[in-house]
Order: sequence, then structure tokens, then C-alpha cells
Amino acid sequence: MLNHVPIDSPSPWVKRFARTIPHGGLVLDLACGAGRHSSFLVSLGYSVLAVDQDISAVKSLQNPNIEASELNLEASQWPLDGRTFSGIVVTNYLYRPFLDRLPKMLLENGVLIYETFALGNERFGKPSNPNFLLREGELLDLAEQFSLKVHAYEDIYVDQPKPARIQRICAVKGHLNQDIPLQFDS
Repeated sequence: MLNHVPIDSPSPWVKRFARTIPHGGLVLDLACGAGRHSSFLVSLGYSVLAVDQDISAVKSLQNPNIEASELNLEASQWPLDGRTFSGIVVTNYLYRPFLDRLPKMLLENGVLIYETFALGNERFGKPSNPNFLLREGELLDLAEQFSLKVHAYEDIYVDQPKPARIQRICAVKGHLNQDIPLQFDS
């Protein structure tokens, strides 16, 4: 019997690196979906801005530490201009026209945790459109372009929660704290 991660479980990658986000500021859960990462981040003591085009599921959580904001993340103008965050979490979402905005929104020592599908995923199903698949090294290139310090990076095949080709990064704006606590349980 296959052991699948329920849709409401946070990504193991997010669980592993969430504690690296500095406390005291706001964390952005971009394209938050039903709020699985927002709920997890709040359980760790963070305040979260959860944004997506449909926030009904997140609103139903009724958590005072989650500010839900319904935004069109693919509009002609970036809807989060002028906002800054201690951390940004993005999973299973890619919209290249605004990808370069994310590092600019991080405060000093802020952490970007990003995980989404990569080229090669078309062999396993959707997404299969190259517009929604990261190119080889694309997250590393983003980190280099904005002088983010890469704490961890993978471009791999995973079989859980379903077979997929993914790319993921944890990167810090500013100095890389060598004492970053890591969470390895899933």
C-alpha cells in the first residue's frame, strides 16, 4: 500500500526549513490554496499573509494570525508592491513575470522557501506546460541574481505525494546563519 501525504499536510520541504524564518515579521504564503502552509507556520508562532485568487478555504480556518487576502497574482501589475516579509513560502505555483519580485520583498535575513514542478514533470502528468515548469537551475539563478545565500537546493524526482519532477530552494537574503535549526521529520 502506498503512503500518500494528505493534501492538508505541509510539504516536507517547508516543514524542514520553516523554522529558519526570523520571528517578529510577517510571512507570505503565496498562492496559499487551502492554507496548509499558513496553518503550519502559525503553529510555529508566525503571523501569515495568505494570498490566492480564492481564499474561501483559508478564511474558514478563522485563525487571527492568518490574514487572508484575495489577489490576482497574475494581473498586469504585481499586487504586493511595497510589502516586505520575514519569509516567503511558495509551493506548486510558478508565474515567471513576477518571480523576480519575491527576493525584493524579503527583509534582511528573510528566507525564501520555494518548491514547485520542474521540466521533466510532463512525464508524470500535470503540470506539463513548460510555462509552469521551472527550467534547470532556475531557482539557483534567481538566488544568484539577487545575492541570496542558498542554504539548500534540490532538482529531483519525488514519488510522494505523487510522482513528480520538482525543484526547491531555501535561500536567505543577507548573512547565512550557520546555526539554522532544521526539521527533518515529515
